[in-house]
Amino acid sequence: MKAKFALALLAVPLAPVLARATPRPFALRRSIADVPDLTCTSTDRWPVGLGKAYITQEPDDELREILAEVDPARIEAIIENLVSFGTRHTMSSQDDPERGIGAARDWIAAEMRSFAEASEGRMTVETPSFIQPPNGDRIDRDTNITNIVAILKGDTDPDRAYLVSGHYDSRNSDPMDFEGEAPGADDDASGVAVSMELARIMSTRRTAATLMFVAVAGEEQGLLGATNLADQLTSENSTYDLQGMFTNDIIGSPKADDGTVDPYSIRLFGQGVNPNDTETAQASRLILGGENDTPPRQLARFVREVASNDATNMTVNVIYRIDRFLRGGDHRPFLERGIAAARFTEPHEDYAHQHQDVRLEDGQQYGDLLEFCDFDFISRVARVSGAALWSLANAPGTPKNVTIDASVLGNNSTLGWTLDDAAESYEVVWRATNAPFWSNVIDVGKTDTTTIRQSKDNAVFGVRAVGANGYRSPAEYPKAINCNRYC
Repeated sequence: MKAKFALALLAVPLAPVLARATPRPFALRRSIADVPDLTCTSTDRWPVGLGKAYITQEPDDELREILAEVDPARIEAIIENLVSFGTRHTMSSQDDPERGIGAARDWIAAEMRSFAEASEGRMTVETPSFIQPPNGDRIDRDTNITNIVAILKGDTDPDRAYLVSGHYDSRNSDPMDFEGEAPGADDDASGVAVSMELARIMSTRRTAATLMFVAVAGEEQGLLGATNLADQLTSENSTYDLQGMFTNDIIGSPKADDGTVDPYSIRLFGQGVNPNDTETAQASRLILGGENDTPPRQLARFVREVASNDATNMTVNVIYRIDRFLRGGDHRPFLERGIAAARFTEPHEDYAHQHQDVRLEDGQQYGDLLEFCDFDFISRVARVSGAALWSLANAPGTPKNVTIDASVLGNNSTLGWTLDDAAESYEVVWRATNAPFWSNVIDVGKTDTTTIRQSKDNAVFGVRAVGANGYRSPAEYPKAINCNRYC
C-alpha cells in the first residue's frame, strides 16, 4: 500500500544551513547554490526558503480499487428505499414497519449489519438511542432518537478514529409536520447513501485506524442525534481519539435553481477560529496569525490534497466558513467539542427542492424528490469521502503538541512536537501568510525538533507525520511557547 508520492524529499543538516553566508539585501530570490543538495524550482513562491515545491499525494492502487467500487446503482437504490418511507420526520412513527422514521431506522441498521458480515468480525453495528424531551423549539413531546453507527475497527491504532455521517431524518415546509410527505432525497438521503456505500466497500478492507460510518437522526429538529453522538465520543468514558469528522449533507445534485450545472466539484466547509475556544486561545490565533490554520481548515486542506484527482474525478473547493451563510449542520456539535470537523455540500443548491412541501405551483415542481438527484454525482462525492477516510486511516495520526519557540527574536524558526512510533519521519510544510494552501515541504527525518532558516514573520508553518507506506497525516499548526503573552 505504498503511496505514489512524486516528491523527492530533502534532508539538510542544520549546521551548514546556519553557517551559510548572509544573502544580498533586496535580492528577489535568495541564493542557495552554496547549500548541499538544496534546489528550488520555479514554482517556489515568496517568501523563499528551504524545501521543495509542494506536490500532492496521489492515490495508490488499493485506494483506486476501493473508489472504483462505488456503484451509482446502489446509491440510487439506497435513496429510493429511504424515500419510500414517506416521511422520516424525527417525530413520525417509530413502530410502523412501512412508514416513518422507525421503518427507515430499522432498514438502515439491517443493511449495515449485512455489510458487517463480510468484515470477519472487524465491523460492528450499534444503534444508540435516547429520549429527547420537549425543548420548547422543534420537539414538543418525548421522542426517541436513534443513531446507526457502523464501526470498522483499525488493526494497529484502533483508538484513533475518523467518522463520516449523513442524517436520515427529513422535513417539509413545516418543521413540525410529522405526518405529511417529506421524501428527503437530497436532504439527506444522499448523505446517508454515502455512509452506507462506503461501509459496504470498506467492510472487507483493513485500516490502521478505526472508521465510523454513521446515519444520525434529529438533524432537522436541532442537530439532536449528532449532539448526542458527539457527547458520547468526547466523554471521559470514550476510548476514542476522534481526529476527524465529516458530514455529507445535501450532496445530491450539481444543478442550481437557475440551471447552472457544476458536476465535478464539491464544497467543503471548514471553520476558522472557534468561538468556544478560551479567550487566550482566540487571541493567540488572531495575534500570531493562525486564524486560517485551525484543525478544521487543516483537515479541509488535507481532503483537497488527497481527493481532488482523477480517481474521484472531482475538485474539492474549500470554503473558509463553518457552513453556508447563517446555516448549520451535524458537524457543528463536534466542532463545539474541539473535534476537527467539516461539511460537504453540493456546489449549488436548489431551494425549491429542500424544506418544501411536495407540490406543483405555477408550473414549478417543489419538494425534495428522487427525480432531482444525480446518482453519478453522488457517487463521485462518495469517492471524495472515501479517499479522505482511507488516506486518514492509513496515515499516522496528526502530530500532537506542535510548538514554535518564541523565546528570542530571530530569523530562524524552531519547531517541536511529540514523536509517534507510527511515524517513519516528519515533514515541515509552509506557505506565504497570504496563501491558502501549502507551497513548500521540508523532510526533517524522525526527530521531535528542527530549526528552519525561515522567519516565522513571513511564513505559516505546519508539521505532518509520514508513515512507512508513504501516507501523510494532516498538518498541525504550531502553538507558540516561551513567550510572555498570548501563549
